[in-house]
Amino acid sequence: MSTAPRWRRFLDRLGFRVAFLLAIVLLPLTLISMFKSVAVIHESRARSEAALMGETMRAASGELRLIQRAQGAATVLANGIVPLVGDDAACSGQLQQLLAEETQYSLIAYVPVSGISTCNSEAKTYDFAEDPLFIKSSKLRTTSFAVKAKGLVSGTSVLIITHPVFNVAGDYIGLVSVSLPHSGLRGAEDSGAPDESRPLTMITYDAAGTVLTASRRTADLSPAIPKDRALAALVGDRALSFSALSMAEQPRVFSVVPLVPGELYALGSWPPDDTGTTEGLLASVPILFPALMWIASVVVAWMAVEHLVIRHIRKLRRSLRSFAGGNRLVGDIDVRTAPVEIRDMAEAYVQMTDTILHDEAEMEDMVHQKEVLLREVHHRVKNNLQLIASIMNMQMRRTRSDEARSIVRGLQDRVMSLATIHRELYQTVGLSDIHADELLATIVRQITNLAERPDRRFTQHNELAPIRMTPDQAVPLALLVAEAVTNALKYARPASGAAQPALWVRLAMLGETRAEIVIGNSTHEDPVRPQTESEAIAAQGTGLGTQLITAFALQLGGAVERSETPDSYALRVEFELRPLASAEERNRPPEADPDIAEPG
Repeated sequence: MSTAPRWRRFLDRLGFRVAFLLAIVLLPLTLISMFKSVAVIHESRARSEAALMGETMRAASGELRLIQRAQGAATVLANGIVPLVGDDAACSGQLQQLLAEETQYSLIAYVPVSGISTCNSEAKTYDFAEDPLFIKSSKLRTTSFAVKAKGLVSGTSVLIITHPVFNVAGDYIGLVSVSLPHSGLRGAEDSGAPDESRPLTMITYDAAGTVLTASRRTADLSPAIPKDRALAALVGDRALSFSALSMAEQPRVFSVVPLVPGELYALGSWPPDDTGTTEGLLASVPILFPALMWIASVVVAWMAVEHLVIRHIRKLRRSLRSFAGGNRLVGDIDVRTAPVEIRDMAEAYVQMTDTILHDEAEMEDMVHQKEVLLREVHHRVKNNLQLIASIMNMQMRRTRSDEARSIVRGLQDRVMSLATIHRELYQTVGLSDIHADELLATIVRQITNLAERPDRRFTQHNELAPIRMTPDQAVPLALLVAEAVTNALKYARPASGAAQPALWVRLAMLGETRAEIVIGNSTHEDPVRPQTESEAIAAQGTGLGTQLITAFALQLGGAVERSETPDSYALRVEFELRPLASAEERNRPPEADPDIAEPG
């Protein structure tokens, strides 16, 4: 089974799926909370802006009264100064008397159309002919307001209110000018605000954006001026309020009130509600608190699932994997604190493992008993074959015919080969597979020992690969090798230049599932040395060995291939190795082979 990527395994986890579903469920509530938070913040901001506008208007109400009084004074003077025009002493005296009563003014003057004022509260002569304010007021011939950065008397910024003067005939003869210093328009101090925790800062400025007065030091006005809006851009005919950052990078609420539209404006500001508190932080980021609550809910759900379910399931998973891998120790699966469903599953798992262990023990006991019985069968067969071989040996001693003795000896060799095979099967552990190299080495060694005599020795060359085979395939292979080695020893002759006949047996793998067995001998005939009587008899042959080898090769699933040279003779059988799992069917009765049952 292919292994899923790590990210896919993470997404498939129970904790992630539960947390994801909970996140989907809580998402609408979170969005509603975000929208409500934004609405509450906007409503709170609107209330704060409305409250600031009221405070700004209240703080600027005194300035507005002063301006209105100055406007009324200019109107009254314009109507009452006509009889005094031409008498500079009387005119100046009256203006000085008015200035003594209204100390908030800095200069009161009558300026004729010539622009040369000799009637003023200072009793001096002032030339206004080239003054832009005089020229503008003369053209308008209505009550007008103007801001002058430097007054003639005060030396500071002043608000000048002018009113035209007409004679009895209705002709325009000049104007009355009243100068009101901005120091007299000083707004409310910070302590004047009703809420001591939210001090109100007031400044006045002209249409060009020049600050004229302030309720705090003019060198420290950065907290009272908006950062992203110029004062000149805040002129207009209507009051307005807004929230923005100040020049000092602080959140502030601002309100602009026109004192004289187009000429003079008042700007009030204070910090928003609860600056520096948690609510203020959340007010700056209105979706932060619902988002944090949503994330916290998902994390808590994940931790709850991890604590209540996943950690117990993880124990069961480790135990299941270990048990499936062959470890028969169940391990720690204490889930007493788990929910009842998981406890029931753990109990069922323990019962299942107990049942499996019990069944496996019974199966192992049955297999052991079958192996013991099978070993006993092989042992008894081996003993019976050895007994038959002994009987045949006794019969050979009583036989006087060399031909009969040679035939009986050949039969005895085959019986001893069968006995050797059954002895190896008896000694094989488990009987599910057999080490073919060990089995064939023993058979070749025993047959060679039986065939050797003082006057006939052999040179052996064995190359046996460590191949494991099923008993159903190892037995015919061993019988084939026994018969082939017996024949090879029978017909072996010393090769040219060799003192002894040679025998070689090779078992090798061909690929992953095929193998080959090769048995060969030397066949060179020495013309000098004559054959012995036994060799001559053995060389006659009966053909039975060839039939048996062919039959055993068929059982292996191969065919016999023979090759011959002047000095050697070899036979080769290539066959397909059966899977070791098929050894489980070794107890099935084999079908009788007619070639073996009736060999001749």
